[in-house]
Amino acid sequence: MLHRQRYAYSWALVLILFMSVVLAACGGQGGATGGQDSEQADASGSAPVKLSFIHWRGEDTEALNTAIAEFERENPNITVEMQTLPSDQYQSTVQSKIGDGSVGDVFASFPGAQFETFVQAGLFTDLTGEGFLSSYNPQLIAAGEKDGRQYAVPYQLVYNDPIYNVKLFEKYGLTPPVDWEGFLALCQTLKDNGVIPIAFAGADIGPGQFMNTMVMNNAPTDDVFTKVEAGEAKLTDEFWVKTLAQIKELNDKGYFQPDALGTKDAAAGALFIQERAAMLASGSYQLAQNKLQNPELEQQLLAPITVSADQARYEGVHTTTFMLAVNSKSKHPEEAKKFIEYLSRPGVAGAYANATGQNVTVKDVQYNTTELKAAGAWADKKTVFQPRFTILSGDNQKAVTNSIQAVLSGTSPTEAAQEAQAVIEQHIAKAGK
Repeated sequence: MLHRQRYAYSWALVLILFMSVVLAACGGQGGATGGQDSEQADASGSAPVKLSFIHWRGEDTEALNTAIAEFERENPNITVEMQTLPSDQYQSTVQSKIGDGSVGDVFASFPGAQFETFVQAGLFTDLTGEGFLSSYNPQLIAAGEKDGRQYAVPYQLVYNDPIYNVKLFEKYGLTPPVDWEGFLALCQTLKDNGVIPIAFAGADIGPGQFMNTMVMNNAPTDDVFTKVEAGEAKLTDEFWVKTLAQIKELNDKGYFQPDALGTKDAAAGALFIQERAAMLASGSYQLAQNKLQNPELEQQLLAPITVSADQARYEGVHTTTFMLAVNSKSKHPEEAKKFIEYLSRPGVAGAYANATGQNVTVKDVQYNTTELKAAGAWADKKTVFQPRFTILSGDNQKAVTNSIQAVLSGTSPTEAAQEAQAVIEQHIAKAGK
């Protein structure tokens, strides 16, 4: 009898142990299949991570998708979901989208006003000391610094100088002028031969782009717009009134196409691509797209010199933009940094540059297109950082570019400058309260 009791007890114990193993296994299976939102470790033991990457460069999607696919193969536990917005929409809505960290583990920032806004909002993760920063030309990533800290990394290098048609210049015996009188004479020669001298997108990007080369040598100092915002200088000072007067002169003499104020970017670009206009008031970022639409185009850059040759301090304008950053609210900051590190490699940055036609700030990149080499040649010229992006308030930027549109509509340069200065002073007064 005792033997049978011991035998039954042993089997009961075995049964209990067996059921415990089965239940544990079922519990594990239930967690994997039922918890679809939970992160499960992959074969390497790392939990899978999904990064959100948001920016405004929709035209770069194919090139970036290629880079993302290669990054994901190298990091099988990380996937990157990319979202793009039109640049104007990006500037107006992205802060609300990335504010809680659910979108934009990695995001892009414009330099100047948007960068300043993001700093004040605490949206940037401090990247100071990260190893991948050594991949960049240190002078070209300064736009992503604030108070000695590196908050964002400018990825693209743009020259905000008008583009010119090489063949048309050669046809009429023209070369880039070295002073204002020479620039006016060049424009007149083109006009006399039935060619639009300058295609100007006055309805949208034109004022913000063209103002940079027009003001670069008129400005008494590189930080004049910073002084304007601080109340230490005014838009009614000679430098800005003169700039507006020269833009008005170009318009009044017919050196822009008819109805320049009503012309949008695409229409101005079409005039240049169709070789009806000899110059396009945009920048190097447009070279690749122009070539794509007209493979016969030969293009170079030039900047109007608004002073005498001996007074010129700069030959052109550069901008470092498309600034890559890690969201301070991201749940995956290390993986986000790893993605930026990957994009910072010379081979990856070079592939991106050659696929998109955009020069980059990464060192030791090899360019393989005529357009990239044409822009790259400006690295040896004396250029100033884009003056418009030294205006840190978006409202103040708009006031400045609005004054250009005002003179195109017939307002006198003095009056247009006064109207813009009134907006600046309102903001100064508001900030002082």
